[in-house]
Amino acid sequence: MTVVIIGSGNVATVLGKIIQKAGHIILQVISRDIHHAQKLGHLLNTPFTDTWTGMADADIYLVAVSDTAIPIISAALQLNGKLVLHTSGAVGKDVLQNISDRYGVLYPLQSLRKELDHSPIIPLLVEGNTAAVTGQVIQFASSLSNVVRVVNDRERLKLHAAAVFVSNFTNYLYILANEFCASEKTDFTLLHPLIQEVAARIEKNDPRKMQTGPAVRGDKITIEKHLALLSGYPELKKIYALLSENIAKHTLE
Repeated sequence: MTVVIIGSGNVATVLGKIIQKAGHIILQVISRDIHHAQKLGHLLNTPFTDTWTGMADADIYLVAVSDTAIPIISAALQLNGKLVLHTSGAVGKDVLQNISDRYGVLYPLQSLRKELDHSPIIPLLVEGNTAAVTGQVIQFASSLSNVVRVVNDRERLKLHAAAVFVSNFTNYLYILANEFCASEKTDFTLLHPLIQEVAARIEKNDPRKMQTGPAVRGDKITIEKHLALLSGYPELKKIYALLSENIAKHTLE
């Protein structure tokens, strides 16, 4: 299939490479920043532009931009009869109804970074505005990933919220732990095997059953030692106390 990519960030870049690898043809990259458009265009060896003028005639138009930019693009484009997909987890599909009578969502449920050189598993959550369109989106998505699910707007938003917990919030805790170790002149890299082991466990087990630590054990002595150690780090101490309290309550439920 032929594809026009609207956007030039992490999602546009990673999906662009996957789309090409799957044998589809990217006809054009469009981005409001011509330098970013040029960079992705060169990477994908395809034409690029920063205007709607001269837009290529493609089978699919992939709107891979920020959530706030999607309505702006929807108000500016008219591609009736063309299949238009956005890649957001938190924006409903109907935001695209002004562009075309054939529209939907192709949301990659993965943390995508264009500078990474490995290819993670990328579940694709899809939906179309009609059953026929949904079938077409499934067909396209299945050429890009082995994990494709039809998910409506509400369910996709739920998964997007859950993703913030398991990815964004978890990474923020890594940041805090790394900064704490650096400040205390101790080696954060010694925690890497622990991080990998805990992540691996939940692939085959209920996370609740895998919870460990002093809060689960009701080990108040250790918790107080940790809180005393963190007295010079008010933010860390507050987060530690809050999470410990909630873990303990969750364990008793």
